[in-house]
Amino acid sequence: MAQTPQKPRKHTRPPRIRVPNNEQAVFTVDTNKYVGVIRRLSLTGGSAVLSKGPIPQGTLAQMDLSTVFGKVTAQIEFMHSGADGIPLAQAFRFIDMDDVSSERFSAAARQMERAGFSDVEEKENPLGDLASQTLSKLRDGIRRLSVVIAPGGTGKS
Repeated sequence: MAQTPQKPRKHTRPPRIRVPNNEQAVFTVDTNKYVGVIRRLSLTGGSAVLSKGPIPQGTLAQMDLSTVFGKVTAQIEFMHSGADGIPLAQAFRFIDMDDVSSERFSAAARQMERAGFSDVEEKENPLGDLASQTLSKLRDGIRRLSVVIAPGGTGKS
């Protein structure tokens, strides 16, 4: 049975930024306005918890977000709910952003990255480190025990 060759992934995900201070954005769908707390952002989209609950997947909207560099306006598409493991968080992707908004957004994203809010900076995994340390201790204990109970063992570690 022939297998289809897997294409190497060239695309790497842009850094995702945890947005501090419960920053809010206004999402406009048709003529309805929804306030949302931005949870995460990247250069391609983000996630927000909307005050009136999730919007149907595929819905197009305008997002207005205030940054220290000025107002950012973008056309977005709402995606799935449950983003970032938060049941009420809804993912969205950027469809279009004018040049001025794009420059402002990029500057704000860079500033938040430098301030340490980027996922890229989260290289340590406390749970993984704990598991690794525990397994190392277990392995060392088994080695010491095997010396004690092995035939011809001296009983000393």
